[in-house]
Amino acid sequence: MMRILTSCLLLALLAIAACQPDSQKKDLNDLALDYVRLGLEIGEYDPVFVDAYYGPDSLKYTGEVEESFPVARFRNQVKKLKLSLDALVSDTKSTEETVMRARWISSQLTAFDRRIRIVAEDYGTFDEEAEELFGAKIPTYDSTHFIALISELDQVLPGTGSLQERQKALTEKFAIPKDRMDTVFQVAIAAARKITQEKFDLPAEENFTLEYVQDKTWSGYNWYQGNYKSLIQINVDHPILVDRVIDLACHEGYPGHHVYNMMLEKNLYVDKGWVEISLYPLFSPQSLIAEGSANFGIDMAFPGEKYDEFAKDVLMPLAGLDTTDADAYFSYIRIKEKLNYARNEAARGIVNGNMSEDEISRWLEDYALITTSVPFIKKYRSYVVNYNYGKDLVRNYIESQSETTDERWVPLGRLLSNPVLPKDMILSEKN
Repeated sequence: MMRILTSCLLLALLAIAACQPDSQKKDLNDLALDYVRLGLEIGEYDPVFVDAYYGPDSLKYTGEVEESFPVARFRNQVKKLKLSLDALVSDTKSTEETVMRARWISSQLTAFDRRIRIVAEDYGTFDEEAEELFGAKIPTYDSTHFIALISELDQVLPGTGSLQERQKALTEKFAIPKDRMDTVFQVAIAAARKITQEKFDLPAEENFTLEYVQDKTWSGYNWYQGNYKSLIQINVDHPILVDRVIDLACHEGYPGHHVYNMMLEKNLYVDKGWVEISLYPLFSPQSLIAEGSANFGIDMAFPGEKYDEFAKDVLMPLAGLDTTDADAYFSYIRIKEKLNYARNEAARGIVNGNMSEDEISRWLEDYALITTSVPFIKKYRSYVVNYNYGKDLVRNYIESQSETTDERWVPLGRLLSNPVLPKDMILSEKN
């Protein structure tokens, strides 16, 4: 009965909005401004809410920050905005472009509401959180899935001893010496940039600053500054392996986060004046596209054997590394990538509260073969799904539209330049 009443109330409110005189209605651009203002104000309370903003300074919050988090007020603002946007979507007079923008902003606002509740410690389940924040249902894998992959990994690791001992021995051979770190990174980024420039028409003034940092929960981060500039930070608390250099060069740079953000800025904010694009809320469906395309971008820039060749012929000699066992190492990292889904299950255990921290640590050691992700997962919760499921979603979406890697740059460019929703990508895959 409650669902029926709620549905009736929603329809009534939509009808009232549709019947308002045009002079009382806000157009889409006004609603987009309200959306940005709201996001920036929430960011005053939640320090990780806003990942990037390059819009007008006039939209930034200048009022006083309340002592307690105004959860009810924020949620009410979200509801009002969504009702107005839904009215535009249902209005037969709305253009296709207006409907597309309104749907995208509304989807982002669904994530706003869920994040507001999380900040207020009003938690849901992992599946509820992931779907409302990132717009997709995440598959579940039990231990048998990862045990099979680890068995496969056991076959490719050279040497004697336990799997962990052989993994450690192999990976230590491909760690970049600190005194050659910057040189190797600069070469990898330059190569990824050159490949991307050949495929995309990037702004002439685009650039980035590279910094090396410590005491972070992440291994790399792109802080987009606007005006086609980024600050890319690399965490050097732990050894940086040669494959991680390629991955971070592409993921944080080309054709990853740096390219995605500046293509949105150029094509939608600058060329079309869509102010909503200037705000990038970290916990939103936009991140599923951002992280997924950044990881898929690694395979686009260095597909298959080109990845191995670049690492073996360029980066390893530059770092002074012996290329013996390089082929075994490449086999190892490809199997290990599939184990990344184990982080989702660890996050599921944290969010649902059915795994202790010790159990989560053991799970990650046993099934992801890592020991450093617990702080990241505790801080970012279900965000981890964007890296693995996001990549698979983007890959399937792009590959469904083209056959060869070269052809796939065209749909990838469209994805990076438009307000695409994950649910539309899923529907496209099925069709």
